[in-house]
Amino acid sequence: MDKRQGGRLVDLSAWTLEEKIGQLFICGFHSLVPDEQIRTLVQQYHVGGVVYFRRNIASVEQLAELSRSLQGLPRSKPELPLFISIDQEGGMVARLDHEGMSRIPGNMALGAANDPALTEEVARLAAKEMLQLGINFNFAPCVDVNNNPANPVIGVRSFGEQPDRVAVHGAAAVRGYQAEDVIATVKHFPGHGDTAVDSHRGLASVPHGKERLHQVELVPFREAIAAGVDAIMTAHVIFPAFEPEGTPATLSHRVLTGLLREELGFGGLIVTDCLEMQAIAGHYGIAEGAVQAIEAGADLVLVSHTLADQRAAIERVAEAVRSGRISEASIDRSLERILALKAKRIGSAAQAVAAATATAAPLTPEAESAALLRHAAERSVTLVKGAGRLPLQSDQPVLVVWPELRHRTEVDEPAVHQYTLADALRPLHGQVVMTVIGTQPSDEEIAAVLEQSQEVSQIVVATYTAEGGIPEGQQKLVQRLQQLSGKRLIVVSTRNPYDLNAFPEIETYLCLYENRPFSLDVAAKVLVGELQPQGVLPVSLNQD
Repeated sequence: MDKRQGGRLVDLSAWTLEEKIGQLFICGFHSLVPDEQIRTLVQQYHVGGVVYFRRNIASVEQLAELSRSLQGLPRSKPELPLFISIDQEGGMVARLDHEGMSRIPGNMALGAANDPALTEEVARLAAKEMLQLGINFNFAPCVDVNNNPANPVIGVRSFGEQPDRVAVHGAAAVRGYQAEDVIATVKHFPGHGDTAVDSHRGLASVPHGKERLHQVELVPFREAIAAGVDAIMTAHVIFPAFEPEGTPATLSHRVLTGLLREELGFGGLIVTDCLEMQAIAGHYGIAEGAVQAIEAGADLVLVSHTLADQRAAIERVAEAVRSGRISEASIDRSLERILALKAKRIGSAAQAVAAATATAAPLTPEAESAALLRHAAERSVTLVKGAGRLPLQSDQPVLVVWPELRHRTEVDEPAVHQYTLADALRPLHGQVVMTVIGTQPSDEEIAAVLEQSQEVSQIVVATYTAEGGIPEGQQKLVQRLQQLSGKRLIVVSTRNPYDLNAFPEIETYLCLYENRPFSLDVAAKVLVGELQPQGVLPVSLNQD
C-alpha cells in the first residue's frame, strides 16, 4: 500500500547535506525511553532510523510508547517518519520475547516443517505485532544457506542447507512481512552460510567460485528479489570470486553495485550489517567503513551501539562528500530510495504514531496465536533416529537433564521464560526427575548426573549448542551416559541439530531447533507417544 500523499516525494533541493546524510544512518541507543544519545542523533545529526535491541524493551505498552515518542521527536523534517528496525528472526534470535508477544518459531524449525504457506502465515503474525509496537523495518528473514555444520553464527537462523528450500521459505517470509507493510530484509548478501568465522568477531571468507555461488548462495537472494523484497542486508564476508582484492562484501563496489544492483537487478534498499562488528571495526574502522560502504553502493549504514562511533561515521561521510570522494548525486539516489520506501510502507510520522496501537498484552488473541504456533511446532519437531525406541515406559521414572544457558552471544537471545522439557513432560508422565547443568557443564556436574542416573532406567538429555560445535562438557556427558548399561538414553537437541555429529552412535535423537515452550510441549508428547513427529531434517547429519 502506497501511503504517499498524492504520490509525490520530497523535493531534495531544500535539503542540507547534513540532513541528507543523516537519513542514510540507522543507529541504536541504550534505554527504554528516548535518551540523550538518540535525541542527539535524531535532532542534531538528522538520523533517519533507529534499531531496537533487548535493552530497549520492557513491555508491550512501554515499547509502543517508545516508538510513538521517537516518531514525535522535534527535528528538522518532523513529518518524515523514522525507520524503526529490529532483528526479529524468531526462534533463538528474537528481540520481541516478552509477555504478550508471540514467540514465533525460527527459520530452521520452519524449514523442518517445510510448508511455505505456514512460513508466510508466521511472518504475517510477527508483522502485525511489530506494527502495533511501532516497528516498521525487520532485519529478517535470514536466507543464508547453512551448508557448513561448523558455522558459528548462522546455524538455526537458516531454513536449511538446500538452496531451493531456503529460497522458497525466504520468499514466503518476505511476502508475509510486506503484506502487512513491514519492510522485510533478506540477509546476509551474498551469503554467510558457508563460513567458520563469526563476523561479530572476525573476518570470514567464502572461497568458492562464481558458478558454485550462483548455484547455492545466491539462489535465495534471486528468489527474494523476484518476490519484491524491500531491503537486502550485506555480509561482512570476503568473496574472492567476486572481489579479488579481498574486500568484504559490505565494502565492495563489485559486490554491492556490480553483482547486486547490475547483475541481479535489485532496486530496493541495500543496508549494511552493523559496522561495529569486528569484521569491519577491527580491520577498517567504523567511520572509514561507513564511507567505503556508501562508496560501494549501500543506501543505509547500521551503527548500533556507541554514540562516539555513530557521530564519527556520520561526520566522516559528510567530509567525504565535501572532499569529492563521494558524490552528492549518489547520496541523493540513496535518499530517493529511502524516501520512496518510507512513503510506501509507513507514510508520515503522524501515521507511524497512529500505527503504534499497543496498550496492553497480548498483542494477538492467545487462542489465535497459540493455534498457529502450536501447529508450527507440531510440524517441525523431527525424530532423526529411534522410531522403534519410543514411547517412554509410563511405569518407569525418567531423568531429564536440562542445560541452563548462563551466558549470551551476539546472536543468542534466550527466552525470558524458564520453561523446561521436564515441565512439559510432567503432566504426561507421572515420574519425572530433573537435574540442571550449565551449557558447558563441569566435571562435578557430570559426576552428579551420572550418580542420579543409577536410580533410573530412562534418561532424556537435552543438549544446547549456541555456536560452533557442541560444548565439550555436554559431549562428554552424553558419551558417559551412553556407556551405562541397561539405560534407555534419548538425546533431544534444543537448538543445533548438528549435536548428533559428536555422538552419531546415539540410538534415539530428536531435533527441536529451539527451546521455546510450544516445541518443548510437542517434544514431550512425542516422547510419551501422544504425537507422531512430522518434521523433515533440513540439514545433513552424521548417522551410524
